[in-house]
Amino acid sequence: MTTTPHATAMLWEERVMRAAHPVAYRALKAAKKPVLRVPGLGVLVTNATLLRGVLMDTEHFSKKGPGASSELWTPILGPSLLLNMDGADHMTLRRKLGPLFSPSYVDALAAASLTDAVASLGERLRAGEAVDVVAEVRRCASLMIGQLVGVPVEMLDDDLFARVSAITGFVKLSKPRFTPAQVEIARAVLGELTAHSVVAYREGGTDTVPGRMRELGLTEDEAMGAVGAFVMVGTETLVSYIPRLVAVLVDSGWFPQLAADPSLVEPAIAEGLRVTTPSPVMLRSVVGAAAIGPVAVRTGERVILATFAANRALGPFDPSTNVASTMRQLWFGAGTHFCLGAPLAMAQIRLVTDALLSAGDVRIVSRTASRGVMIPSYSTLVVQKK
Repeated sequence: MTTTPHATAMLWEERVMRAAHPVAYRALKAAKKPVLRVPGLGVLVTNATLLRGVLMDTEHFSKKGPGASSELWTPILGPSLLLNMDGADHMTLRRKLGPLFSPSYVDALAAASLTDAVASLGERLRAGEAVDVVAEVRRCASLMIGQLVGVPVEMLDDDLFARVSAITGFVKLSKPRFTPAQVEIARAVLGELTAHSVVAYREGGTDTVPGRMRELGLTEDEAMGAVGAFVMVGTETLVSYIPRLVAVLVDSGWFPQLAADPSLVEPAIAEGLRVTTPSPVMLRSVVGAAAIGPVAVRTGERVILATFAANRALGPFDPSTNVASTMRQLWFGAGTHFCLGAPLAMAQIRLVTDALLSAGDVRIVSRTASRGVMIPSYSTLVVQKK
């Protein structure tokens, strides 16, 4: 039997997802109904329309409460965090942070941080060098995070990334909160990361992002919560997505087409986000009796929004049809909780992707899927110009 390029791409995507969550992924993928109550996990939603409805309905569904993201992140990052807030406090903090994530600001920040790194990456690829995309993206993420949070780049080494990954790797769908020992480990790592950020915040001024946060009216706790979120979650999401996009492009045969036709790059990035969905699930707690489609839900129940399933249901990866354009970027959330950092993520994705595509066409030399991580990813993805 002949395997199509798309089938090859999705076979590797399956391996990446299963390596990260060998039990939970199989359970989620096995769901045959758009809404299903899963004993021991919660109410599972796999339909895009119903999923968006839950995200938009902040009266009945919240990030705060039993089984929601607040139970994971509040003990580590504190209560003043977009990841675990709702209501008026959430909107106030979002407005304070907004200027830091305007497209014009983050485009300039990304260009200043990454221009030399991506230029070097492109040159080495064009010269025929084999490069590990994961290591390259991690390097770029270090440069970007260092610029954002005031941490010296030399601190953001592979050892620190490994410790951050170990912390997020504690996250399991069947365990809605960290153990006290895990919280202690996470706080210790976070303390290392925020030490320089605290100094930058207290010194003030607009030449550092923590200083600018102070100028924008964020309290120290709010600023350090944002710093922790950037490093703990945002970095891993990028280090997951870009190598997976490259693998999908190579496996599906689209890589040389994008290299030849830059007009396809934006649709390909969107399609890649749709079929990979770096954050495969979102969590909510029911705070008022409601219904999700035909299923009634009760206060205190946990809702698992399977964004990866909802996004993939629209069909195979295909930049020429760009099905993703109909999704309104559901992979970044919706409503008041639409990812504030989306412009920053896109700025970095575009810069690194353009550098990789400058090689014209590449082959995958070797790859390994990461095991036991929160965000499905490759631990290595070595490519070389054909």
